[in-house]
Amino acid sequence: MNRLIQAIAFAAARHCNQRRKDAQASPYINHPIALANVLANEAGVTDEAVLIAAILHDTVEDTDTSAAELAEIFGEDVARIVMEVTDDKSLPKAERKRLQIEHAAHVSDQAKLVKLADKICNLRDIVAMPPADWDSERKQDYFNWARRVVDPMRGVHPVLEAIFDAAYGEGNVLV
Repeated sequence: MNRLIQAIAFAAARHCNQRRKDAQASPYINHPIALANVLANEAGVTDEAVLIAAILHDTVEDTDTSAAELAEIFGEDVARIVMEVTDDKSLPKAERKRLQIEHAAHVSDQAKLVKLADKICNLRDIVAMPPADWDSERKQDYFNWARRVVDPMRGVHPVLEAIFDAAYGEGNVLV
C-alpha cells in the first residue's frame, strides 16, 4: 500500500500542470488513478507492480521522468512495465499508433493489463467527457483503433477484456 501511495504522489507531482483534452480540462492525474481503479476494483488485479505501473504509465512518455528514475524509486519490474506501454514521442503520431497495434501481442502479461486498462479508461472518457474538438468520426476512429490494439492481447484477463468490450459497445452506441 505504501508504494502505491508513493506512486500516486510521484505521478501527481509529475503531471501537476497537465490537463486532459476534455472540455473541462480535467486534471491529468485523474487518468492514471482511473486505470488503477479499473484494475484493482473492477478487474480484481492485485499485482502491486501492475497497479503501480498503471499509476506511472504516462510519466516517461509525458513528463521529464526517465526509466532509470522509475527503476531506482519503484524497482525494475515497474520500470519495465511502464516502458513496455510507453510510446516513443519522437515518432510521428500515426507511427506510434501503428506500433501500439504491432507490439500489443508481444508485451508482457503485466503490460497488457495496464494497456487494457488504459484503453478502457480512454473509451469511457471519450463517451463521458470527449475532447472538445473531436467530432463523431474522430471518436469512432479512436474506438476502432483501440479495438485493434486490444484484440492481439486477448486471453490475458477475460474480466478486463469484458470490461473493454462493454466500454467499446457503449461508445459505439453514443458516438
